[in-house]
Amino acid sequence: MNALTVLSSGLLTTVQDLGREGYGPIGVSASGAADAVSVRIGNKLVGNPERAAALEMTLLGGAFQFVQDATIAITGSDFGATIDDRSLPLNTAMSIKAGQSIKFGPTKSGARAYLCVRGGIVVPEFLDSRSTHLLSGLGGFEGRALRKGDVLPIGDVATSSPITNTSGKLRSLLAPRETIRVTTGPQWEHFPEATQNAFLQQAYLVTEEANRMGIRLKGTQSELTSTGGMITEGVSLGAVQITPSGQPIILFVEQQTTGGYPKIANVIAADMPSVGQLRPRDEIRFELVTMDAAMKLFRERESLVASLK
Repeated sequence: MNALTVLSSGLLTTVQDLGREGYGPIGVSASGAADAVSVRIGNKLVGNPERAAALEMTLLGGAFQFVQDATIAITGSDFGATIDDRSLPLNTAMSIKAGQSIKFGPTKSGARAYLCVRGGIVVPEFLDSRSTHLLSGLGGFEGRALRKGDVLPIGDVATSSPITNTSGKLRSLLAPRETIRVTTGPQWEHFPEATQNAFLQQAYLVTEEANRMGIRLKGTQSELTSTGGMITEGVSLGAVQITPSGQPIILFVEQQTTGGYPKIANVIAADMPSVGQLRPRDEIRFELVTMDAAMKLFRERESLVASLK
């Protein structure tokens, strides 16, 4: 059986795919990769289906040894990956020999790096997905972050031949944005015009409390207040809630499925990978766009990803 062994786990390494859609009504959020586009591209590079499971590392990577020869791709942020002290490139399919080990260090850019292996990581599926849902302890490898000594099976099914590397245009798509584009949220009109303007004009710092459930932000100018109350309702991935503290939270891949805080905006789908690469103390701003513009940006991104063949 082909497999990889965890020699060191890093800060937070989990098995992730594209998540489990459609289970919000029973209280289970999608989970999945924080930067789903990087996983999709990594899987395409090694010849996997886009939904194949990979390893997601956060801020500090681990070390992994392969039992048999393997084909891999590293995507997402630069964690200084090496084999035998030789640096490995991002966004490129590479061959690994049996017994070799890949080592990752601390991030040099964004928050998360991905290790995609031809055949995928074949932990058991839970609700149609192999992604780890840390909040509930379900899915992935025993529902938890990886530890030293874990052995993860690698599948033997791939759908196409590996691709050498990505185009420059596609690599530019992967660069995280510092300005996050949003559409108006369900409670946008509950906020005074001055508050709406403050939300769009000030910078926000990502706090140390940011995680896969939500990206907590702190404004650099003023707190935001809503003029109306609301009852608890369903919430979506990327919703920007304003808490009683007056500070925003971007609901992320393991978000609660209902909430009672007003949602001033929603991050557009094309910019969710950038949210997945935010680190504590990063600074961002918000830019309001129309729904038509959001759909156009999404189609452009999907066309670029589809062009990788």
